Amino acid sequence: MKSKIILVISLLVLSSVVQARIPAKSGGGSGSSAAGAPAHGVAAHRIGRLVLAVNNNGTFGTGYSMGASQDYFTGLPVPSCEFPKNSTVQYMWAASFWIGAIVGRDTLVSTGAEAWSFIREMYPDEAPFGEMVHRSIIDPTQDEYEGAISEDDIISVYTDTYTAGIPPDVMSGRLHRPLNVEIREASYAWSYSYAQDIVLFDYKIRNIGNRRLKSVYMGIYVDADVCWDCNNTNGFMDDICGFVHTVPAYCADCEYLDSVNVAWIADDDGDLGKAVRAPSVTATRIVRTPAEELDVSFNWWISNVDPGRDFGPREQSNKGRWPEEFRDYGTGGLGTPMGDENKYYIMRNKEFDYDQARTASVTANDTLWLDPGDQAPDFADGFDTRYLLSFGPFDISPGEILPVSFAYVAGINFHQEVMNRDNLPDRPDIFYNNLNFDSLGSSSRWASWIYDNPGVDTDSDGYPGEMYVCVAESMLVDSYAIPDTDPIQWEYHYDPSIADTCWITGDGVPDFRGASPPPAPQKWVNPRKGALKIRFNGFRSETTRDVFSGDLDFEGYRVYIARDSRASSYSLIASYDREDFNKWVWDEGRPGGAGYTLTETPFTRDVLQCLYGSSCDTNDFDPLVYSRNSPFVMPLYSDSIFYFEAQDFNVSSMTGTTAIRKPPEYADQPRPTSFIPEDADPDELTEDGYFKYFEYEITIDGLLPTVSYYVNVTAFDYGSPLSGLPSLETSVTVGSINAYPTAGIEEVADSTLKAYVYPNPYRIDAEYSQFGFEDLPDSDHSENRLRQLHFANLPAKCTIRIFSIDGDLVREIEHDVPVTDPKASHETWDMITRNTQSVASGLYYWTVETEEGDVQIGKLAVIM
Repeated sequence: MKSKIILVISLLVLSSVVQARIPAKSGGGSGSSAAGAPAHGVAAHRIGRLVLAVNNNGTFGTGYSMGASQDYFTGLPVPSCEFPKNSTVQYMWAASFWIGAIVGRDTLVSTGAEAWSFIREMYPDEAPFGEMVHRSIIDPTQDEYEGAISEDDIISVYTDTYTAGIPPDVMSGRLHRPLNVEIREASYAWSYSYAQDIVLFDYKIRNIGNRRLKSVYMGIYVDADVCWDCNNTNGFMDDICGFVHTVPAYCADCEYLDSVNVAWIADDDGDLGKAVRAPSVTATRIVRTPAEELDVSFNWWISNVDPGRDFGPREQSNKGRWPEEFRDYGTGGLGTPMGDENKYYIMRNKEFDYDQARTASVTANDTLWLDPGDQAPDFADGFDTRYLLSFGPFDISPGEILPVSFAYVAGINFHQEVMNRDNLPDRPDIFYNNLNFDSLGSSSRWASWIYDNPGVDTDSDGYPGEMYVCVAESMLVDSYAIPDTDPIQWEYHYDPSIADTCWITGDGVPDFRGASPPPAPQKWVNPRKGALKIRFNGFRSETTRDVFSGDLDFEGYRVYIARDSRASSYSLIASYDREDFNKWVWDEGRPGGAGYTLTETPFTRDVLQCLYGSSCDTNDFDPLVYSRNSPFVMPLYSDSIFYFEAQDFNVSSMTGTTAIRKPPEYADQPRPTSFIPEDADPDELTEDGYFKYFEYEITIDGLLPTVSYYVNVTAFDYGSPLSGLPSLETSVTVGSINAYPTAGIEEVADSTLKAYVYPNPYRIDAEYSQFGFEDLPDSDHSENRLRQLHFANLPAKCTIRIFSIDGDLVREIEHDVPVTDPKASHETWDMITRNTQSVASGLYYWTVETEEGDVQIGKLAVIM
């Protein structure tokens, strides 16, 4: 099944010296290479709803991962482009960066990859110099925090100078001649609600050769293959793509057309009638190029061994923006550009292809486009399509670095009508009317705003960007007919003093910064039988200012629990938020007509008491008495009529059986005298160095002790009323803790609790996964690799051995878990022997041996 996502690409070029040595924390995943070989690696952005693989060879997606299959930093399997996270629906096979130039008298092109000729021309350095680097702003105490831009930075460096084993040019037969460029690539992702469908790329491209690169063109090549089970369903054969220049947006009560300029690709019908749907869309948006005035081209094509089906829109000879004689791409068809010269040609051809769905509307009588032929209807309703979004020209002198930035984004609910595909190929206008570009437009807009914050004068030159002025009909003060016009034309006069304005662009200087929720609190989980006790400290959550507004906008905490790690599985079990209120003020001059507006941040009850009560020392002002139907009236003040609403739920009490509360020993703890732990009074700190004032706890009871739970504590703010940004909350999945509600390590150590095994006996046919004892049934592993036998009440460090009834060692497991880990007293066995075979039916003995030599013995049965 297919899901539609929109990918936005903003280009920003990065570079450094040939395979620059980046000082930072790097991984040692499966992509690490033998000495002297390129250190290929792949890693996934998983922090948001869009899961995207990136490689250190000029590509993203997993189609060109050069054999690396496990995440460079985590060792986990890497989805190519999964949306939404954990859906298993893929929106990309692979994409790559292309760059071409004139060097002397030669036309040279280097590509990360191209699917049809299978040539790879960009490679990282050998390990450790070519290794990928990870950074994150999540935890300032970690080494990877230094220099981080987002919650999930992945950085790599590669060049086109590696030539060993690269096949010759398929057209000229010439061996690969590098441009001698080095690319430093950084990709950024966030978990915030407005940015969770975005990955921003920032490149720095450096000429490391000694010759000037002239007439340089760059491009992003995307081969999507949108489908659920592509290998078994041929789902890649019905992709459809196009280009969107503008989408509707709103400033106050005014609608305007926002320039998004995205190349998009999706499934042709979203598989809405199938069990697994793919209703989303992906797109590429150029955010920044090395020069303001450049030629941009959008080309799509279908690669096929049949020349009649190797197709792409082509302008007629000597027509269009760049008149030139027809060029043979080398396949006998109109689609796939083969070899350096044809790739360079297509990057600079200045064409803006018509959308794929409109292919059948182009006829032999068209004055610009070549006739797509008899198979046009087949092309129009979906095929194995790929596209190239390119721009240029510019020159790069030796040693010069050029920046390029692009965003890859996803949009939900692109397909909404089950039978919409039936409108193709003959009714493309109706087909487009049934598509929904709203989410794509929002993701694209936020990608550009994160890259360059609107209304922010980053370089302090007096230019903060461009704004849209909303002039509604209610602002009309005069109109008159213009003389001597037929038909009569009218001139309208508006009062600009009551117009509303919205910043829609920044100052052109990159920011790579977005509005963010307060940092999540530090947290710990202490398991006990049938319960999990969560301790958390909110010092950073409650004292960190918003990077946009500069306000301390912390609002509260929420506690969640789930049986698996999917975001949709989490349930809210408790919350706390500050008691504060939004003030809605009557505005006669509001755009669109008089009404209530929200223009200030929330007020605490104490502040409102001082403003509107009899005195600050009393408690006689209740803001909720004043509602929309019964507002507060102050005739002598500018904000003379207003009412109040609670911000969030105002659940500020710390009582109740499942309530968030202060630990009893810290209930009366005063606010710290200093927020610097080293300068604080020792009585203000816990034994492990945290401020007592910001300590909280909650105990979740009534849990099954034999299954694991995921728990998390999030922090959220009150949003930004002025910009219309809703309340932001930290991710429910990032930083979650997995634990079993069984005796914790302290209880095991302080008592005579004995180790035990469950389920015992283990029945092969019992379907334990249905009861939470084993991995989810939709895991990538085979059924025999999903089994789990649990050992509980273990010491933090011990050796578990399983023996056959004859005394043969079946498996040995070293259990060595920090005592602070909630699973320190728990271990699992995957029912696989030391010979990597599934365990057989029978009776077994097990032992648990501590470092001191103490041994516990038990037995277990496996029944087929």
